[in-house]
Amino acid sequence: MKFLDQAKVYVRSGDGGAGCVSFRREKFIEFGGPDGGDGGRGGDVVAECVDGLNTLIDYRYQQHFKAKTGMHGMGKNRAGGRGADAVLKVPVGTQIYEEDGETLIADLTEVGQRVVICKGGNGGFGNAYFTSSTNRAPRRANPGLAGEERTIILRLKLIADAGLVGLPNAGKSTFLASVTAAKPKIADYPFTTLHPGLGVVRRDGREFVLADIPGLIEGAHEGHGLGDRFLGHVERCRVLLHLIDATGEHAGKDYKTVRAELAAYGAGLDEKLEIVALSKIDAVDPDHLKKQRERLKRAMASSGPPPEARGPLLTLSSATGAGVTEALRAVGAAIDASRAEEGLATLPVEWRP
Repeated sequence: MKFLDQAKVYVRSGDGGAGCVSFRREKFIEFGGPDGGDGGRGGDVVAECVDGLNTLIDYRYQQHFKAKTGMHGMGKNRAGGRGADAVLKVPVGTQIYEEDGETLIADLTEVGQRVVICKGGNGGFGNAYFTSSTNRAPRRANPGLAGEERTIILRLKLIADAGLVGLPNAGKSTFLASVTAAKPKIADYPFTTLHPGLGVVRRDGREFVLADIPGLIEGAHEGHGLGDRFLGHVERCRVLLHLIDATGEHAGKDYKTVRAELAAYGAGLDEKLEIVALSKIDAVDPDHLKKQRERLKRAMASSGPPPEARGPLLTLSSATGAGVTEALRAVGAAIDASRAEEGLATLPVEWRP
């Protein structure tokens, strides 16, 4: 299934049904009188958050959704039925915006959440409604009200507890594959990751969701490389695991490049709790690794987050497994601390018989 995190959709609610003009014509009833029923209400356009979806690909092939018109009123005081709703099923983490892309209508973060985007039109009154002491046989009825229509933008932001950031080929996909059951594409050239990926980490009785996004390069906020549009998927993360390639030329410069892109994107990404790790340590000698650590420490002191929003500097190798457990424990502890600050329960512990 292809990944799509933004879609533009036209929606329209149903018109209300028209009221009915009718009179009783029954044997042995001398003065029948009006008996026209009211029209039914038009269907609503509803967005519903459902489980089992992680992409908006369905809305690439269908962009128009219209609810049904309410049934018209009928004789014998029979009211029309309500029109069927048009339900847009979206994954967890979907935001709904107006056509301008800035006005937020709803943010669906839990399975089962529903929001009415367009309300259906009210049904018209039948002639029985207009009966009065002076007008015993009204010959008028109301038409149903028209439904609403609008164009909306669906924007998906994956919900994960921790996010992986870094330059291309920093080892993010390899790390994700080594600690979860996810199978991202891994190769020895930049930008092998074209779409965000999710994996569930289960270590030390702890379980959390880890998100991997395509690599950032200098000028990503201006559209260079794959741009920074995928950074929206780590906006909801509680902690960022920043991987720096130990085989690179200068770890400090690489760190500053990614930090600059996080700050340029905004949304508080540069203020999130950050854990920095040098990856691919199995491919460098101890002297080069020591230089890279020193460069990285200087860069973190000058351009990194404040000490209270910074975790320990780690080293790891996803290929050999060295340092991976320590990194996961640091990430898990940071997530637990963040949840504790918000008064939430700690991460669920997987039960085993």
